[in-house]
Amino acid sequence: MSISDSGDVQWWRPHASCAGVEILHVDLSPNESHDQAALAWLDCTEYQRWQRFRVERARRQFSRCRAALRMCLCERLGCRNDRLAFGAGKYGKPFAMIDGRASEAAFNVSHSHEHGLIAFGTDGVRLGVDVETRRARDTLRLASESVFGKCERDALAGLSGWDWYVLFFRLWTVKEALIKALGTGFSLNPRKFEVPQGVLEGDSSSRFRFPHLPDNQWLVADLGDRRFAASLALETEADDDAKPEITFPLHEDTPRFIA
Repeated sequence: MSISDSGDVQWWRPHASCAGVEILHVDLSPNESHDQAALAWLDCTEYQRWQRFRVERARRQFSRCRAALRMCLCERLGCRNDRLAFGAGKYGKPFAMIDGRASEAAFNVSHSHEHGLIAFGTDGVRLGVDVETRRARDTLRLASESVFGKCERDALAGLSGWDWYVLFFRLWTVKEALIKALGTGFSLNPRKFEVPQGVLEGDSSSRFRFPHLPDNQWLVADLGDRRFAASLALETEADDDAKPEITFPLHEDTPRFIA
């Protein structure tokens, strides 16, 4: 199957690019034609997994993100869909396989409510992406005590109302993207590290090192807009301190800034 076989039905488009990483936005809003086109791309194992989801939103998130990932990887890797499969690392991070052999293709996927993001990087690079739809929930204030360190909690303590939630989700997506990039899942307690100071000060990107891995440097970048909070984490060279440019394609219907 090729992309042209989807009948020109496409539910994703470019969202941003940063430091050689391309990020796509996946539309997860209800749309029956998109759902039918996506299902046609799933293999038998994925279709069975899709059937096990009992909540319609979860079904849509899985099928649309996985189908978009398949289409893009087939195009990037020059392979047919039936040659592509996915495995998972020790902590569940997926990787691509072609004809049963692991590929070096670098990608990561995240979704929240009606929005998905897929990041593609240079082969072999470690990266992670996270997207979160901002919602005001009292339970998040309690959760902040268990996932954030002292400086992060102090920054939140100085805010109130909607501003508090905006920072909460910004901090959370950075932490989640870093954990996903590292590939260890939540075996790493998010309170064991804090986001870079630049993130707390509102910088669009910053450099980071995990306390327990001081030799490895990471870039974190803010990919959010008025619809959602989002962050990218990317492993970089230890001596690379250049400030990357984050570019967003111009779409008339895409609100870029938080009101």
